[in-house]
Amino acid sequence: MYQLLFFVFAGAAVGFAINLLLQRHPIHSALSLIGVMASLASLYLMLGAEFIAAAQIIVYAGAIMVLFVFVIMLLNAGEEERTQRSRFAKYLGLPLILLLVTSMAAVIYRQVPQDAMVRFGDFPGRTADIGRRLFLNYLLPFEVVSIVILVAIIGTVVLARKDSETEGPGKAVVSEK
Repeated sequence: MYQLLFFVFAGAAVGFAINLLLQRHPIHSALSLIGVMASLASLYLMLGAEFIAAAQIIVYAGAIMVLFVFVIMLLNAGEEERTQRSRFAKYLGLPLILLLVTSMAAVIYRQVPQDAMVRFGDFPGRTADIGRRLFLNYLLPFEVVSIVILVAIIGTVVLARKDSETEGPGKAVVSEK
């Protein structure tokens, strides 16, 4: 039963990821990314990492995806136009991807022992231990990531404002007919 659930959630994650790449509209891609995050959270839950699964749902599928959707709506991103694909990508893309995946699987299969178990570090996975380690040992990277996200939000607002100033209510837009 455990292996069946693993393959169901892993297949769902791969399916949502492929759907994310094939979608033309950015909102549909964002919804597919939420499906990937939920599938990954289910896999973490099966591994016994309840905190990581909850963080995956709350932080990534919740907060980060709200930020993505906000940015997509702020930039007013429309549907993507299809272009002519190159012949190289058309004929050699899928065989090269299959070759890459099979070679990676062969290397991983040879490197990992058959009876290897998943280990979650050298500390218990309790929330208090994770919080203590995060705010004592990893405080600087945590704060740097928050500043990078803040700068990205400000940059998005500045870019969106420049577009709205050139086409704003006080500006006359002349279109040739």
